[in-house]
This record gives sequence, structure tokens and C-alpha cells, in this order.
Amino acid sequence: MTWVPKLVALDVDGTIVNGDNELSDVVRDAVVAIRDAGIETVISTGRAISGVMDTAAKLGFTDGLAVASNGAVVFTYDPVEVVHSVTFDAADAVRRVLQEVPDAIVAVEQVGSGFRVNRPFPETEFAGQFVIDDVEKLIAEPVTRVVIRSTDHTPAEFTAIVHDLGLTGTNYFIGYSAWLDLAPEGVSKASGLDVVCERLGLTAADVLAVGDGNNDLEMLQWAGRGVAMGQSPDALKAVADAVTGSIDEDGLAQELTKYL
Repeated sequence: MTWVPKLVALDVDGTIVNGDNELSDVVRDAVVAIRDAGIETVISTGRAISGVMDTAAKLGFTDGLAVASNGAVVFTYDPVEVVHSVTFDAADAVRRVLQEVPDAIVAVEQVGSGFRVNRPFPETEFAGQFVIDDVEKLIAEPVTRVVIRSTDHTPAEFTAIVHDLGLTGTNYFIGYSAWLDLAPEGVSKASGLDVVCERLGLTAADVLAVGDGNNDLEMLQWAGRGVAMGQSPDALKAVADAVTGSIDEDGLAQELTKYL
């Protein structure tokens, strides 16, 4: 392969770390080697800032640029400084989902400090600090991100409900569980990475992006080379330039070592 990226954009869950938030030595060594080779390395995730910083610490990164909240937040670290954020009015979308799934858990992001939620998430699913509040208070002001979680539906059932709602004015991503991420319309990891590239004087053609989820689709389509992890849904594999091994096979390392 003669092409070498100038920037590597990496999803976190299912790409850098597994479902238990564990990072293999093989993947860590490959990511660190890419950065040591002078290739800009950017975490690009649906996680909030605290989740990004957890991954950066696992990798031993103490400075850099990152994309959080599915592109709604771009920041530098460490210390954390938000350099770009996009908010939206999520009230209508949240109310419409709750009409169909009244017992759903709703969380809104407080950039840099955690989440406000209407009730706690399942214990193993939610990292970081949260404060419990009334739903109407949660959606009273524009926010960067909303997470809606149904514990009473299968992922397929929840996906069908969300699709049938025909949500407008938002961009949304459905996870492997019955988990819905709402973001400002037009905002995705790709739009966040556009901000990063503008700051660095790069273009999408300079970027290698690797991910495994529905919220990585725009990023993989946008990047000069988009690579799907082996366990990715078929829709993501279909838009990718290549498919690497799964998270259990250290698929990220398989892709990154091509450029070392």
C-alpha cells in the first residue's frame, strides 16, 4: 500500500477497546506506534469527554485533539479545552420517543461534567458522573447530545419504533443494544473530523478512519480510507473501503501496522 494517512481517526468501543473497556497490548502498541511515526492520531467516538480521556489514558496519550459525542464536541487535551460544540433542541424528538416508550431512560450531556438523567442506567452501561432530574428539565435547554435507552425492548424492536417515528431536525444513531443517540442535524463524527482537519490544514483524503458501529457510517464514507471492524453490521461494511479483523482479533492493529 503506497498511500499513507496523515491522520488516523479511531472509534473507541469495539475498535480500540472491547465490550469490557479492555485494551489489548497488541492494539495499544499499534496505536502508539502510529503516533510515534508522526501520524496525527485522533479518538473519534460517541463517548463524552470523560470517556475519551479514559481511553487516552489507556493509550498513554497526554495531549491531542479528539472528537466526542458523535461529532458534537471537539476538544484538545490535557487540560481539556472545548474548541467546537454544536447544540440542538431535542425536546420534540425526546417527547415523541417517550410517547412510544414511556419507561425509557433519558440522559442529556453536560459537556465536560457528565450527564443528567431521569433515572439511572443499568449499572454496567454508563460511565461517568450523572445527576437525576425531571425529563422536562433535561430537555428545557439546547444540548449537544441525548441518549435514550429502553430496557424493555430488544434492539430490533427499539430500532423499528425509532424508524417509524420519522424523527426530523436531528441526526440519530442506534447502538447494538436498545440505545438511541440523538445529535444535532448534520452532526456526525465526520463533521467533527472536518473541524479537526481544518485546524491541522488537512483534508478528508488524508484520513484513515476505523470504526464498527452505525455511528461510524458517515466517518467511513467521508475519510480517504474507511475501514470497518470485522464484527461491524453489514450496512457499515458495505460503505467501507476495507474490512479488517474483529475486536477479538485485534483488527485495528492489523490495519494500522500496514503503515508502519
